[in-house]
Amino acid sequence: MGADRPEGLSNVVKHLRIREELLARIKTMRPNDQLPQERELAESFQVSRATVRQALQSLIEDGLIYSVRGQGTFVSQSRISKGLTLTSFSEDMRARDFEPATRLLAATECPAPEDVARMLEVRPGSSVYYLERLRLADGFPMCLERIHLPTQPFPRLLHQDLDASLYQVLSTRYRTVVTTAEQHISAIALQRRQADLLGVSVRSPALRVSRRGIDTRGRIIEYGESLYRADRYDFELTIHR
Repeated sequence: MGADRPEGLSNVVKHLRIREELLARIKTMRPNDQLPQERELAESFQVSRATVRQALQSLIEDGLIYSVRGQGTFVSQSRISKGLTLTSFSEDMRARDFEPATRLLAATECPAPEDVARMLEVRPGSSVYYLERLRLADGFPMCLERIHLPTQPFPRLLHQDLDASLYQVLSTRYRTVVTTAEQHISAIALQRRQADLLGVSVRSPALRVSRRGIDTRGRIIEYGESLYRADRYDFELTIHR
């Protein structure tokens, strides 16, 4: 009877067996330790790379490991949960003993597109700053940001250190503190460039957070969109009836 078992069932059994063995191995490893490459695992388990890939993907979906394009798979830290408190990316990472870093991808002054002008409540075509930044924790990509700010309150912003915390720059250089954020959270599948920057596969899930930042004077001083890796991030919300 065993010889007549469908091949598909055999593959499922192999995938589950590999998953359990990898789970046991992960428990002995530290966060950010690297797992062996697919080829090595396939040789070790004497299965196809496709079967190994299926087991790894299952662990990625459960948030137990994460992949970095071109580097491999690594043991995850506990998933980062973002609450309702208004904190910067740098503050969030340092609170979890990660070292935050920023890679500035674009910084320019441009006319405000209609959708951006509407969110910032300025006239279309008004001068705004556009920043695109890749945010990292312990060197690994976590979040891709696109931010627009009105130029008038922040002269010479592009001459500041934009690899640091933007909120820190606004606070120390311009005496502007964001105290309120209006946010909208949705799920998306990453496109090629986004996925490459975040070090994941095309069509990987991500959390898109659109945000308007309002300062102590009630001014809308920021409109941004952040793409968070869904395998590393989630949002915790407490609601009451």
